[in-house]
Amino acid sequence: LDRGTLTKHEIDEIIKDIVGNKLTEIEITSFVCGCYINGLTLYESAYLTEAIVANGKQLDLDAYPILDKHSAGGVPGNRTTPLIVSTVAAAGFTIPKTSTRSITSVSGTSDTVEVFAPVTHTKKKIEDIVKKTNGCMVWGGTLELASADDKLIKVERPLNLDPEGILLASILAKKIAVRATHVLIDLPIGKGTKFEDIKKAKRVERKFKQLGKLLGLEIKVILTKGHQPIGNGMGPALEARDVLLVLQNKGPLDLKKKALYMAGLLLQMGGIKNGYKKAIEILESGLAYKKFREIIKAQGGNPNIQPNNIKIGKFKYNVKSKNSGKIKFIDNIIITKIAKMAGAPENKGAGIYLNFHVGDKVKKNDVLFIIYSENKKKLDYSVDLCNKLKVIEID
Repeated sequence: LDRGTLTKHEIDEIIKDIVGNKLTEIEITSFVCGCYINGLTLYESAYLTEAIVANGKQLDLDAYPILDKHSAGGVPGNRTTPLIVSTVAAAGFTIPKTSTRSITSVSGTSDTVEVFAPVTHTKKKIEDIVKKTNGCMVWGGTLELASADDKLIKVERPLNLDPEGILLASILAKKIAVRATHVLIDLPIGKGTKFEDIKKAKRVERKFKQLGKLLGLEIKVILTKGHQPIGNGMGPALEARDVLLVLQNKGPLDLKKKALYMAGLLLQMGGIKNGYKKAIEILESGLAYKKFREIIKAQGGNPNIQPNNIKIGKFKYNVKSKNSGKIKFIDNIIITKIAKMAGAPENKGAGIYLNFHVGDKVKKNDVLFIIYSENKKKLDYSVDLCNKLKVIEID
């Protein structure tokens, strides 16, 4: 709080004490507030990353390179991870993906993957899954790979604080904990994302690259469009359907295109010259789908599940266009609120299915989107909220 800088030893002591439950929540809060008010130097962020890793567990994997990705979030339906992991693992690369559950979104990667298979596994089981299939899609919360990070997040959430220096350390600590050597980071830009301002995104991009050099990681950062939802489904089961359809060469093209772009970049980082072309070949030949089924089976799920087997909420409401025209804007924040009000992500079958995107032409009474819920009262609440707010702007 006095604007001094912390040494490597001091940061290590703080993290050690957080993990050992030797600090009260008030003391941890003071640390978080100090980091938020004064920021962290590049070296302080590097020390914090190393301390989180040193005071947690790491996967034991004998492979090189080990690829990984991270998306900053804020874009509903942006469920690229299962597609990227399946494609990259099918190309023969190791990609042990740990993900979070939803904090403020309609669904986290783990919430969606859980529709297919269990995501909570021991460290040993995860190592076995990865050695068998080259990849995994698991929840990182039970691994204690970055337990100090989880305790910092617990304090940050109610205060609505996300100190940049801690954010950078948090993301990279999780990557180092799974032994990643090459990391692709996606920073979506647009209203409702973490980076509404492109200047902030470029500053964070620069810091990620600088930190990567200090920590011995090869990092590539991409700035992507996050001004509207990606795919059609928003909510665990609806997103799971989208993922399965793309793997079967159907489904939403925008989701397929973004996943292939990111998978292609990861393949290039791994040494394949025309990574994008290779990614398309793997997905469209059915090899990615085959790999996905292998991973789902290894994680204890049903590899034969089909899109129409995935249960969606039985209560639904069609939201229709009040006039004809072209879709000018879709509000990520409001659409997320409505989907959450309907019960997502706690109720797997709840959420929103979007029929149109920005730039599409619609006619009066076209169904713009469908709200699904597992509970009639929750559906009524979400419809009421929908009627009060402007979700989609039509010109």
